Amino acid sequence: MSLQDELTSHAVRRPTVCTIGVFDGVHAGHRALIEATIDQAARQQAASAVLVLYPHPRSVLRLGNGVPVITPLDERLDLIKACGVDMAIPITFDRDLANLTAREFAAALVSRLQMTGLVIGADFALGRDRSGNAAALQEIGTQLGFELTIIPLVALTDAKVSSTAVRTALAEGDVAGAARMLERPLLTRGTVMHGHQRGRQLGYPTANLRPNSDRALPADGIYATRTYVGDRVYDSATYVGTSPTFDGQERIIEVLLFDFSGDLYDAEIAVEWVDKVRGDQKFASAEALQQQMALDVVKAKLMLAATL
Repeated sequence: MSLQDELTSHAVRRPTVCTIGVFDGVHAGHRALIEATIDQAARQQAASAVLVLYPHPRSVLRLGNGVPVITPLDERLDLIKACGVDMAIPITFDRDLANLTAREFAAALVSRLQMTGLVIGADFALGRDRSGNAAALQEIGTQLGFELTIIPLVALTDAKVSSTAVRTALAEGDVAGAARMLERPLLTRGTVMHGHQRGRQLGYPTANLRPNSDRALPADGIYATRTYVGDRVYDSATYVGTSPTFDGQERIIEVLLFDFSGDLYDAEIAVEWVDKVRGDQKFASAEALQQQMALDVVKAKLMLAATL
């Protein structure tokens, strides 16, 4: 479906102020853009619209070099809508869209969404070869009749908040740092599946998830987590890795829910990553791993108690 067709499927009854991006994670920087879009729309008595590009442009333009997804599209749209925008519009990013010039893209927004305002970050660029930078969009806005608003980048401790920074933090196991940028803990959803029963054999029965290969996850190791099962939440300790003690090959997620009894097979659960307990390691024996797991559980409980 073309950009024109996708935009036409969203009926607008009044002018709009738009912002555009991937918005993966909907982190603090994204929220600043969204809030500025809502404010600008209110000043113009217009509707606020967030255009969400998916999949990630780098996954389309660099074949075989996909970008791990922090937040799936449906959750991303829900988070954006929760900010109070009038419209969150998914836009398919493909090579046809990538070949549009910045002026062609902006003209489609003016034509289909009655765009009278565009809000961007200082490092934003739009269109083929990223030629539509702030200066170019300022000129295009004058020609097409929309107002360009540029907001400064958001930073924490002098470091720019970005989806790349969130992915880097996760790759380093810094789930607490990622949560500060996201303004909430990373949440991983999945269906509980049958595993190798190793946790049960060691006295620590776990709920096993098989992560999607395109999903951004913390570095291999043990984490203090909270796990949502239906309308209940349980403190938990979660392992992500390949089980090197047992010479595993497949990356898995194993969730040990504290104070839980019952059958979770085929249940949908969500794991909230709170803090890192330790990195992954290979133990000399199952007994040595079992002894370490007892210490991991104690440390995870202390970490979770400290974050209440």
